[in-house]
This record gives sequence, structure tokens and C-alpha cells, in this order.
Amino acid sequence: MNQEIMRSKTVRDIYLNISHFLDHFVMLIFAKAAYDAGNYFGLTYDEIIVYGTLSFVFFGAFAPLASYLADKFSRALLMVIYHFGIAVASIIAGISSSLFILSLSLAIIGIFASIYHPVGTAMLLAKNERTGFRLGINGVYGNMGVAAAPLVLGAILLFGNWRSCFIISGIFCLIYGVIFFLALENNPSLKQTKTLQLNRSFAKNWQWALASISISTLAGGFIFGAMTFIIPRYFEIYLVDISTSVAVTGALAAAVYASASFSQLVVGRLIDIYSPKLILLYTAVGQIIFIFFASALHNWYLFFISLVAICFVFGQIPINDAILSRYIPDEKRGKILSIKFLLNLCVGAAVLPVSSLLMQNGYEFNTIFILMGWMAILILFAALILPNQTEIDRLDKIY
Repeated sequence: MNQEIMRSKTVRDIYLNISHFLDHFVMLIFAKAAYDAGNYFGLTYDEIIVYGTLSFVFFGAFAPLASYLADKFSRALLMVIYHFGIAVASIIAGISSSLFILSLSLAIIGIFASIYHPVGTAMLLAKNERTGFRLGINGVYGNMGVAAAPLVLGAILLFGNWRSCFIISGIFCLIYGVIFFLALENNPSLKQTKTLQLNRSFAKNWQWALASISISTLAGGFIFGAMTFIIPRYFEIYLVDISTSVAVTGALAAAVYASASFSQLVVGRLIDIYSPKLILLYTAVGQIIFIFFASALHNWYLFFISLVAICFVFGQIPINDAILSRYIPDEKRGKILSIKFLLNLCVGAAVLPVSSLLMQNGYEFNTIFILMGWMAILILFAALILPNQTEIDRLDKIY
């Protein structure tokens, strides 16, 4: 398809939201399938999870390249490539015959999955309307992907194995890639909006805003990565009085993720009404308190406190993107978003080797929660240095 034609293409929010769902779902296949794959290759859980490290590193590391290619060619084209890339890589992972091929295919999944956040989010922000609420909805879909992973994959594991988890997911992504491509449409208003914003520079105090975003991204990236990767296995260990079934604990993890996802709708709406500084401050304090509580509890107490903690963790997600849209003009957002996700996801990737190292050295799983609690203090600091902004200085509105 002609490059200029693809540049003018966009897609309705619902398709970007489903793509966000798939991004997080596919990245967490290995998290749920790792134990079964470890048994197949003769490794323990803490030994095999290290093989997924490159996937999470590349998930962040290739974000700047994705942003560059999107600016050079088109955001819509990169999003089409994203769907087919994660589909094929997932299927290859499912038919892997060695740990090397499995690790390589997981890394390739990370490369293609890196496209969504800097490119898909930039497409979403380009519309500059009800930004907070629409980011909240998009975030719900992403976290529903997190929630669906342990539930759907737990069910697949009951009737199949780790290979089935990858292959079935890959086939679904392949089908959706075709649907996404067919849903692309022209958007002449997008070009007009870009023209109106062309001469708009960075907003006042943007340096402090980016410093705040950087700090909260680094801390939040580790916490989010740990919460999404560790919780299913954490529940298997610490909810033993409730159930020892991987399907049941997977369903409980899914229930926590799904319920907590809706906190982004609330936060997204609050961002459109109140100062992001105030909202970030409250979410930071909530994370500090409830993550520390979760590190000391078991069974139903752990389940409900984890739910509250993850509400605050998930609630933070749309805040940074909303702040970014207020301080950064559209033509620069893709690049800044790519750097933001590079920081976020590379730090999130550190969860795997850190968890493996702690467990192999005799530490309990709850040590990771204690570490997350300390990381949340950095988010509080980020909220304190975030400047207050007047309505006239915002770049997410066209006057």
C-alpha cells in the first residue's frame, strides 16, 4: 500500500484498545506457561523464567526504533506489522524444540510487542479529546489482557500444555491482525489537528514534568512488571488454604487484575477534572501502604489486600501519559513515549532475574513485595516534583 495513503490512515479507539489487550496478554503467556515448560525441559520454575528476560528487555528496548519507523513511514503500518509479528513469533515459540529456540522466539515476541505502546498510544493521544478518560479505557483493555492471561492460559493448561498456550494465542492474533488491517480508515481531521499544533512548542516547566514522569516510570515499571508476572505464581504459593489448583489460583489472579483494571477509568476521569499532581500523589501513597501489607498476609487477606494494591498500581498507568500529552506537542510524543516505555519495560524486565536471584539465594517470594513497597516511595517523590499547570498552558487542548 502507498506510504502516503498509510500515513493518513487511523482506526477507531476500540481497535487500538483490543490491540492493547493482546499486547499484554501475549507478553504474559510465558509467565503462566513457564512452570509447565520447565517440567518439559527439566528445569525448575526459578531456573526457566530467566529465559524470558530478553523478551521483556526487548519489549522496552525496541520502543524507540518502533517510534522512529512510525514517524518515517506511518503509525498505522507499524500497527499492522505489530499484529502479524506477535502472531508468528508466538506460534514459533509453541513449536520450539530447544531452550535456545524458545528463548529466541520469546525475544522476537518482545521486539514486535514493543511497537504497541509508543505507536498505538501516540495514535490515541493524537485526537486530543477527553484524553484522561480515553486513556483510562485503553488502560482497562491492557490490564484485561493481564487479567485474561492467567485465566485463559490456566484453562488451556488443564486440557493441553505450554505449547498450546502459545499456538492458540498466535492463531488468534493472526486473525485479529487481518481484522485490524480491514478496519483502517482515512482521517482528514487528523491532518488538520496536526497543522494547528505544528507551531506549538513544549509547555512551560516541561523539564520538571519529564523528570517526574521518568522517576515514576522507573519505579512504576518495576512494580507493574512484578505484579503482572509474579502474582499468579505468588497466589499458588500463598493461597494454599484456598486452593492448590493452577486453574483456581489463575482465576483468582485474573479476578484481581480484571477488577483492578477499572481503577483506570476512575483515575482517567479524575485526571480530566483535577490536577494530575494530586492524583499521582494519592496513588503513590496507596501503593506504599497496601503493597507492604500484601507482603505480610496469606490466603483471603492476601487476596483482598492484593486487589486494593493493584488498583493503585493500575490506576497510576494513565497518569503519566496524560501528563505527557499536556506538556509535549503531538509531533514529539511518539519519541518521548518510546523513551518512556524503554525505561518502563526494561526496568520491568529486571523483575525476572531479580526474582530468580532472590529465590535461588533462599529469600521468600514476599521479599519482592517488600522491594516493591520501597520502590513506590520514588513515585511519591515524583508526584512532589511535578509542577502545577494552568489550563492555558496545556497542549492537549486546541484553543
